[in-house]
Amino acid sequence: MTLGEKINAANAEALKRILGAQPTLIGVGTAGEDIPGMTKKTILHSGPPVTWENMCDPTKGAVIGALIYEGLAKTPEEAEALAASGEITFDPCHHHNAVGPMCGIVSYSMPVWKVVNKAYGNMAYCTFNEGLGKVLRFGAYDESVITRLHWLRNEFYPVIKEALEIRGEIDLKVLIAQELQMGDDGHNRNRAGTSLLIRELAPAIVKTHFDQDVKVRALEFLNSNDHTWLNLTMPACKCTMDAIEGIEYCSLVYTMCRNGTEFGVRVAGLPGQWFHYTSEKVEGLYFPGFTEADANRDVGDSCITETTGIGGFCMAAAPAIVKFVGGTVADSIKYSTEMYEITEGEGTAYQIPALGFRGSATGIDIRKVIETGIRPVINTGIACNRRGVGQVGAGVVHPPMECFEQAIEAFVAKYAEG
Repeated sequence: MTLGEKINAANAEALKRILGAQPTLIGVGTAGEDIPGMTKKTILHSGPPVTWENMCDPTKGAVIGALIYEGLAKTPEEAEALAASGEITFDPCHHHNAVGPMCGIVSYSMPVWKVVNKAYGNMAYCTFNEGLGKVLRFGAYDESVITRLHWLRNEFYPVIKEALEIRGEIDLKVLIAQELQMGDDGHNRNRAGTSLLIRELAPAIVKTHFDQDVKVRALEFLNSNDHTWLNLTMPACKCTMDAIEGIEYCSLVYTMCRNGTEFGVRVAGLPGQWFHYTSEKVEGLYFPGFTEADANRDVGDSCITETTGIGGFCMAAAPAIVKFVGGTVADSIKYSTEMYEITEGEGTAYQIPALGFRGSATGIDIRKVIETGIRPVINTGIACNRRGVGQVGAGVVHPPMECFEQAIEAFVAKYAEG
């Protein structure tokens, strides 16, 4: 076989694994008990590796909040000193089978969703979504943020844990497929997905042994937070894409993520290697009182959704998203159709009604990105560049082309003699 034939065969196998994935919610746990490699002084973050010194300000704010939440520090000043001391181990979520939205901070006692790819047996984890406003994932850490985190662990988590024990596992692939038929994209628009999740959980929540007011608070929180679903699509996509890691000669991307400083890409045929470059600014709409001057660079693991072929790749399925991220309905269709030019194939379960139920563009090929000059499209929230403020807008962004240039050079170096 020629090199091209080997690459094509590997990519076909990778696409088969992606389309054959069966991401399934099997329960909830805690990071310390379930995520591999966690210790009480481990803090996971979004994106490729980054040191404390090089973290963006909102990520530093989220780290401070996590250290206070864990009881490792009493004040922001103590937390900042501890973070800079070298006693805390910082590592990407992606190194621990996990993903985290925006700053992506995961600490030892945080509750996590547990998702398995039943086709291949690999696990993925994600924390609970905190809701909107001042939240840890956007770098806030005041008393209200810490109080909410404790409520999620001490009251909400036990209710959801028992409810899932009553309900049993939930097929996330089916729900993602359904939400795309209902106007969601699986990344920034999650109203349908969260509604579908509530339908699955509500009867079981009612059957739990907890007091009525506790069950009501749990249901009210789910109902008030459309982005609950994001923290399930992310691990569903994570365990889907991890199944292609290590396929020799495969030129498909299995990770895209950003830490607010740099964007990182990993390629299946180059397992474990990061190709990273400075994150770009998001182009979009800002909340009243904020401008581009307030925006942090692109941040978060949530573009694992685009890596899998949903999110920005399915903007045509969610035309209303343009009211949130900017642009027009025609733009949303253009974004989705353009992605077919850089991917290996099309989805089977994940389909776009506005495109005649065409399967979503699936399997980003670094060769095609380089050949066409087309970069993957990502829709995302915009974090303030100052800790403690939160979200300031939403928009559309792309990975730096330099990530793909580095990847193709490394790919050629490894396989050109093969």
